[in-house]
Amino acid sequence: QVQLVESGGGSVQAGESLLLSCAPTGTIYNVFTWGWYRQVPGQNRQMVATINKSGDTNYADSVVGRFTISRDDAKDKNYLQMNHLSPVNPAVYYCSACTYWGQGTQVTVSS
Repeated sequence: QVQLVESGGGSVQAGESLLLSCAPTGTIYNVFTWGWYRQVPGQNRQMVATINKSGDTNYADSVVGRFTISRDDAKDKNYLQMNHLSPVNPAVYYCSACTYWGQGTQVTVSS
């Protein structure tokens, strides 16, 4: 069964950057929209960014101007470049494509 695998999370200081990557373990045909979501323990999962096949992007208000989502269809991968990270509660970032979800990657930003 195909799974999505995220990578690139970690612990950083406020103001630093992280690049998250997501790739499937097998082939997912015709991924129309890739997405990144964020979940803090005890809270609902929230959309961070999405990108469709035309390259149209959508961002949560809190990350506009700091985060950039991109996709590489030739490699069947997508990325979330996170700049100027703010000190917020530790969260797990999840990648999604079609009906698939990854296991998540932890991001912690300290002040």
